[in-house]
Amino acid sequence: MKKTILTLSLAGLAAGVFAQQNKTAMKYAPIISAELANKHLSILASDEFEGRETGKPGADKAAHYIADEFKALGLQPIVNGSYFFDVAVVQNLFKINSFAVNGTALTSGKDFNAFAGTGTKVINAKDIVFVGYGIGADNYDDLKGIDLTGKVVMYISTGEPTRDGISKISGTANPSDWTGLRSRKRQAYILSKNPGLILAVTIANGAAPTGARSGGFGGAQRELPMTLKKDGPAAPITITLPQATADMLLKGTGKTIADLKAAIDASGTPASQTVATDIAVDYATQEIPVKAVDVLGFLPGSDPKLKDEVLVISGHYDHIGLVRDPNAKDKVNNGADDDGSGTTGVLTIAKAFAQAKKDGKGPRRSILFLGNVGEEKGLLGSEYYTDHPVIPLERTIADLNIDMIGRVGEEYIGKLDSANYVYVIGSSMLSTDLHKAGDNANNTYTKLKLDYKYDDPADPNRFYYRSDHYNFAKHNVPIIFYFNGVHADYHRPGDEVSKINFPLLAKRAQLVFYTAWDLANADKRPVVDGKNTR
Repeated sequence: MKKTILTLSLAGLAAGVFAQQNKTAMKYAPIISAELANKHLSILASDEFEGRETGKPGADKAAHYIADEFKALGLQPIVNGSYFFDVAVVQNLFKINSFAVNGTALTSGKDFNAFAGTGTKVINAKDIVFVGYGIGADNYDDLKGIDLTGKVVMYISTGEPTRDGISKISGTANPSDWTGLRSRKRQAYILSKNPGLILAVTIANGAAPTGARSGGFGGAQRELPMTLKKDGPAAPITITLPQATADMLLKGTGKTIADLKAAIDASGTPASQTVATDIAVDYATQEIPVKAVDVLGFLPGSDPKLKDEVLVISGHYDHIGLVRDPNAKDKVNNGADDDGSGTTGVLTIAKAFAQAKKDGKGPRRSILFLGNVGEEKGLLGSEYYTDHPVIPLERTIADLNIDMIGRVGEEYIGKLDSANYVYVIGSSMLSTDLHKAGDNANNTYTKLKLDYKYDDPADPNRFYYRSDHYNFAKHNVPIIFYFNGVHADYHRPGDEVSKINFPLLAKRAQLVFYTAWDLANADKRPVVDGKNTR
């Protein structure tokens, strides 16, 4: 009887503590208001910030605005006394002095296009290794048993083995994670085999790869996408080829690239082979450093036993910059929703936690507020941070990432619950505890419709892989990604402040706050019991 009474007493005490935590959280959540969100976003997504493109003055203005806000809130600068964390971004100027196949000189922008790589090199080879789609899945491996060291390698860069609409890799009508936007698995897999040169074939009716252009410091030169600067030896270059050029390389086989692709698709088995052909390439690259910073604001925890554990709340502040069309009437891609809304969410949540801290009600664990740069260039800021963390990732309990929470997505337009939903992605991928925490916070406080439609690594939109949370997830840090879905103004000048639903933005940000509050004050961190889908 006494044991039962004691158990009931402890349960009642725990319930009372939880109820008090609820009241405290509800006291500070209203700081995250539509009015405060409007204030921040009207500045961040203004024309003055010129679309906040990484490396441009607008992104620098945004970074300083965020840092000034962090300072005003009393957040600590933990990067050697600064709020700015330098991200080693470079832009490559690439020049192919000559490229010939079987003695025939090729033309940049028509017969080929440079895509990626570093260093300076002259390559003369008598054969190439065709490796199909360049995929190395458990049930299909184009590179199995093949030595690619120093070789010229050619692969099909679009699609994957598919028969009657079913992927050999995924076993479904949906493509695998070897395919799609921002998927770099194939490139990384081929690079791991130490080739000397990579030729990526784009299946597009023989046309030159999208975006082909030349010019610059003489000859066939192209300005390449921004990348992170990598230590170590120069990486082999990748040159993209249209089908017609690939067929020139395969001439000795009597087959075209379309023939080989069709054979792989029909059989579901690799058709990797060495092909005799003369290829000569002479190239050079030049790295230009790009000014790029993540912005970090740190709120120390109040519990001596838990303050070394850190919760990250993140959102990328960069966008895609100015419109390239000189005839465009609206020349600024303001990025109010993508991701001015997420950055605004981070700032308003930071203010709520900072006020609680000032009132002696601060979280038990520490919180890192992280504004990422370079998301639109390939998740560069978050990749660099997770590869060079200021706070060790083993002490990071979760990342709550906010990317687009200010609009109604196209799938909800006209629906009754259009102003009371949010897509939640990745919450259960690595931690069932985290998933429960997110659901409990919503059920207790905000009561939004949590839409898990895209909570699937096999989702053809691949949203799980397309924002900064993924770089935490690939290091086994549990994540939740909050998202309103795409709309007609996605990556267009129409993504303006005037189209933002500020009450909805604030409510979604409050959900993140409540979830963060519960995580930062829980007795135990979320257990990692899921499978990394990298």
